[in-house]
Amino acid sequence: MTDAAVRTKLTALVPALRHFHSALLDFAKGEYEFMNGPVKGPFELYSLVMNHPQFQWLRPLSGLMATLDEVLDARDTTLSERNLTDVQQALGLLFADSDTRFAEFRAGYVRARGDARVRETEAKWREVLGGLQA
Repeated sequence: MTDAAVRTKLTALVPALRHFHSALLDFAKGEYEFMNGPVKGPFELYSLVMNHPQFQWLRPLSGLMATLDEVLDARDTTLSERNLTDVQQALGLLFADSDTRFAEFRAGYVRARGDARVRETEAKWREVLGGLQA
């Protein structure tokens, strides 16, 4: 598979993951507001996401997305099928019960997956991910 084909496939995954992350963030914000009252704007939300332990569980997905963005932005790097495999494996580990490093993420995800938007956006990125090797 050519660099351009790999780049196209990975680029297609980015917005799907971003929508999923946004849905999870909205869920986490709702949990926070239930306990602490309304978040008073985007700057307070940003500060909470960066510093408050109640948002900590989102960081593994945020980090994976940042790494994916860096890989795609590195125009001087040739992408290969290995990059597709790496993304699939990283996402697999994030959701695998056998990997204890991401237990906090999975606990937050389990709470959030009752939310319709979380389910819809998850189905979309999983669909895109399933088409990466095709």
